[in-house]
Amino acid sequence: MTDPASPTAPSGPSSDRARLAEIGAILARHGLGWLAARFLPGSGARGDDEAQPDLPRRVRLALEDLGPTWIKLGQILATRADLLPPPWIAELEQLQSAAPTLPFTDLRDEVERALGAGVAECFASFDEIPLAAASMAQVHRATLPDGRPVAVKIRRPGIAPRMLADLRLIAGAAALAERTHSEARRLRAGAMARELADNLRQELDFTVEGRNADRMRADFAGNRRVIVPEIHWPLSSETLLVMDYIDGIAPLDPMILRAAGIDPAKIAALGADVVLDMVLINGRFHGDPHPGNLRCLPGDRIALLDLGLMGQVSPRRREEFIRFTQALIASDAEAMGAVLATWDESAGAPRTAIDAAAAKLIARHGGTALDLSAMVADFLPLLRETGMIMPSDLLLIFKALVTIDGVLARIEPGFDLAAALRRSTLRLVAARLAPDHWQPIAKALALELAHLGDDAPRLVRALTAKLTEPAAVTDWAAVVRPITRAVWGAGVLVAAAVVVGWFV
Repeated sequence: MTDPASPTAPSGPSSDRARLAEIGAILARHGLGWLAARFLPGSGARGDDEAQPDLPRRVRLALEDLGPTWIKLGQILATRADLLPPPWIAELEQLQSAAPTLPFTDLRDEVERALGAGVAECFASFDEIPLAAASMAQVHRATLPDGRPVAVKIRRPGIAPRMLADLRLIAGAAALAERTHSEARRLRAGAMARELADNLRQELDFTVEGRNADRMRADFAGNRRVIVPEIHWPLSSETLLVMDYIDGIAPLDPMILRAAGIDPAKIAALGADVVLDMVLINGRFHGDPHPGNLRCLPGDRIALLDLGLMGQVSPRRREEFIRFTQALIASDAEAMGAVLATWDESAGAPRTAIDAAAAKLIARHGGTALDLSAMVADFLPLLRETGMIMPSDLLLIFKALVTIDGVLARIEPGFDLAAALRRSTLRLVAARLAPDHWQPIAKALALELAHLGDDAPRLVRALTAKLTEPAAVTDWAAVVRPITRAVWGAGVLVAAAVVVGWFV
């Protein structure tokens, strides 16, 4: 039987129509009826004057009133300084997903349905006063029967159907905008709506966050200073996540850290190494490493929390990002222009404009200690002026790096991220030289060489037959060619294995 709160549960058009009318009323209340009338037909909103002052602020307030789906949309847009001017970014960055707490009596049925048993049967103790609350979930402390302290993340009841209805309406509005406005097509409104839908569907399913935590823990299994809470899978489900409770200190104030016997300089170095290793070596990274999602522990350790948003980095993207940072550190405008041209998704930005943007970026930030926040603050507006559009996965990388850079600068002013980047690059080289990296490559190479070995007897027989023919051999090239091809083929495979081993 389908859970009515499941992300996969169907929702009828009538619920969409009711939600559409509600959205229209909220937008009209903030003086944005024209927006609903233009892109959400059927909302009942009228096309009022769109030239009202303070538009970014009114949009931000409307998004907050519209709820978690729209707040998430605004948060994604807040990362798109390559598309939106500074006043919009500054306003959208204020969007918060905090929400009033629900009394546990409103959640108990949801929790016990997910557990398949009573709360008292699964926990030795359960604190009904929440630790934290957001628009999608709230968190409570509890204790397992074996005495282990845990955090219990509970999805708000009934939230999934409304969020999925919102996603359908946003997808329809984006499609309409792309059909009727060339600027919406250039900005790829439909792709942005699909990105939002993908992110939210993953966040609605808490098992995704649990699997992310398991992968992240495995990635840092060899580093005892990096802690990822263990997931208690027998008690966890799509709507409920039970994990170890981590009692640490958020990296906000160096004096508080020192008072707890934690060295801010060591925490800063570790935090930078961890995030850069995620991006450059592991290929997956915490998408939002802000202070609320980090805890500092005695022994100068860091715990990573709230892994619902995880970014993926392909091998090719890692190489591009390394070339970008190398060009920046080496003040190489030509190399920078080549990387930016590779990243442009607009298909319309002139190469001369891209090269000019690269030269400006190098002139402002090349060859100096890397102030990532300042560099990105210049970099994304440069792209907007040039007409470039960045891939969304790259923007998530930059967002994560800028976020951690801000955290580190707060607890260790003057921290040099460039030095951490050089250390991480050396670890990347070491990882590529490790036996575990080469074993699958060597196996593939051995398999291909075995195929060549299977062909060797046939090639020798063909050569012998040619040489023993009564007529003199006149076309030696024809005789030697297949053997040459085989030898060259083996050489190419060896070279390819080496190249793949380095770049993959």
